[in-house]
Amino acid sequence: MGPDLNSLLDDGDVGTPEARVVRILSERGAVSAGELARATGLARSTISMALAELRRGRVIVESAQEFARGLGRPAAAFALNPEAGTCIGVHLSREHVHIMLADVSHSVISEKSIALGLDYSPEAAGGAARREIRKIYAEQGLSPRGLVGVGVAFSGPIAPDGRVQRASIIPTWAGVNIRDVFEPAVEAPIFADNESNCAAIAEMTWGAAVGCEDFVLFKIDVGVGGAIVSRGQVITGIAGAGGEFGHMTLDPKGDLCRCGNRGCLELTASLNPALATASRLFGREIATEELLRLAAEGHVGCRRLIADTAEIAGRGLGMIGAILNPGLIVVGGRGALAGPLLMEPLIESYERHTLIKREDVPEAQRVRIERGKFTGNDSLMGAVALVLRRRRRLA
Repeated sequence: MGPDLNSLLDDGDVGTPEARVVRILSERGAVSAGELARATGLARSTISMALAELRRGRVIVESAQEFARGLGRPAAAFALNPEAGTCIGVHLSREHVHIMLADVSHSVISEKSIALGLDYSPEAAGGAARREIRKIYAEQGLSPRGLVGVGVAFSGPIAPDGRVQRASIIPTWAGVNIRDVFEPAVEAPIFADNESNCAAIAEMTWGAAVGCEDFVLFKIDVGVGGAIVSRGQVITGIAGAGGEFGHMTLDPKGDLCRCGNRGCLELTASLNPALATASRLFGREIATEELLRLAAEGHVGCRRLIADTAEIAGRGLGMIGAILNPGLIVVGGRGALAGPLLMEPLIESYERHTLIKREDVPEAQRVRIERGKFTGNDSLMGAVALVLRRRRRLA
């Protein structure tokens, strides 16, 4: 079924009714016939015939999920057949290669992490991914012939052709083409994007931004990242560097950033300054997880460090708000795991520094700032969603 499903997925919105239905199901998971009609613009009779054809070919199945439609029997939902295909997500983080196997019905089957150490090479990552993917398929008793694509999330801007533009977190990848690393290993379509863009796609597919086509993702971790989503599309920019909020210059005479510029937002709004201060305070290295745990347990110093981070991040968000005035801002990254300890001072800071204040406008026009649903593996989930949504395919 793999090649048949791939051809339907790649046929796109202008293809046959069957292809258009498959594309919507791939993007959204379980969907009712009525929603399919609204999303595709096709007549209900056409949708019914397409669904019947796809069910005969075992490409789709009736889902256990149902949708209420007022009085009477709930509307049935349809999803891609889990046996019709699988997809792989890969997240290339600072020291690890994270791999996720999911099926096309949006069910996660397996998730693994491989430690490679700092400055690992593309060759090491490609080899490790190839071995682990084979191992995962064997463990699950699945055939890799059903693979419909591999999505790759990278911690830096990626050009439309798949070339890594900047690689300050993993310097050994500068100028490397993602397609050249992974295509020989998997023999399937390759999709790739910046990790923050992938996080935004994960939130739009399954998380805090479901049903929202215009929002901003702001990621607070050991770096600061972001993404801009407009009309359901991530704005990557001409060179793949759209949404790099962490490298907005706040102080032209400030400290040197890893990107080569001075005074970037990332230098003060990421968790790194808080971790450095906490490490000096305790006389030993403090990792992110311990900082968050100590703050949750009531350590006043750690709470203040998180609040200070939130105040500066809110100032940066205020600049973004003045430029974009988004309806929704999703805060992701491990910083968001601090919950109200970070979110409350961040929202207060945003209100102080943005142009339009809450009291200026009615409820419907106020910016909502919410914590992301995925903070530990948002980029990896988004890499899977790249395949399901057929975004940023590398030709």
